[in-house]
Amino acid sequence: MRDPADLYELRSDLPELSAPVLLVSLDGFVDAGAAGKQAVAALLGELRTTVLADFDVDGLLDYRSRRPVMTFDETTWVDYADPALSLSLLHDLEGTPFLLLHGLEPDREWEAFTAAVRQLVERLSVRLTVCFYGIPMAVPHTRPVTATPHATRADLVADHTPWVGRIQVPGNAMSLLEYRLGQAGHDVIGYAVHVPSYLAQSEYPRAGLAVLEYVAGATGLALPTEKLAEEARRTDGEINRQVEASEDVQRVVRNLEIQYDNFMAARSGLDVDSLLAEDESQLPTAEELGAELERFLAEHNRGSEG
Repeated sequence: MRDPADLYELRSDLPELSAPVLLVSLDGFVDAGAAGKQAVAALLGELRTTVLADFDVDGLLDYRSRRPVMTFDETTWVDYADPALSLSLLHDLEGTPFLLLHGLEPDREWEAFTAAVRQLVERLSVRLTVCFYGIPMAVPHTRPVTATPHATRADLVADHTPWVGRIQVPGNAMSLLEYRLGQAGHDVIGYAVHVPSYLAQSEYPRAGLAVLEYVAGATGLALPTEKLAEEARRTDGEINRQVEASEDVQRVVRNLEIQYDNFMAARSGLDVDSLLAEDESQLPTAEELGAELERFLAEHNRGSEG
């Protein structure tokens, strides 16, 4: 394994930091509704930012699997979207400093990468690391955005009821980072924000807003949410107008709501049967409902573009 210190270049004039929080969002595995991407854009766009370290993306990325965009104008190349993976220092709305690790997920040298981040965590005396991203779920857009929290210590997420039991999923660098930092005794919390499966391929501002709210709740940071909240209201209105255009889709959404309310009631220990408006055996599965609604929205969008 390459020396982890060779993977990044850290500024020599580091500011004085008192046990900051580190936020982590890497682009490359899964981020339904662009939840993490929108949250990062809000942070970088509205808060004072200073880059503290740049990672060696040239050695960490496979350019043929994720080719950077280049722009050609008539007779010449005019732009190249440089891939980046950086550690930045930001200050929240109240002036509290915190760190943000953001950019492309490494394609290779995951162990060296996680070791490098651990070096930075220890050198900068990070007290808590928070990872975030969106995952597609069979949930309706008409209900509050929920999340699957996870952490290196159970008491860090003691207020949350688990959504799933023991499962196996494809590995990714962000989850490995959480695992390795936990093994080294560092506190990490992760939030997988639930995005309606039929909206997973689109930017869903309510998911990005939920990310910032969950992070703020875990860290105490004052984060910018106004613009995302306004965009979420506008997007929700567009979705509702599309749904209202079809009685069949309204029925699909209602059935998703029934399944969601049924599940939430079971988690809370309430009487599930009292929430069902019809025989559960007559309800389609959540996957079928999501597929039906996704198909309608896609067709509607194609018709509008035409």
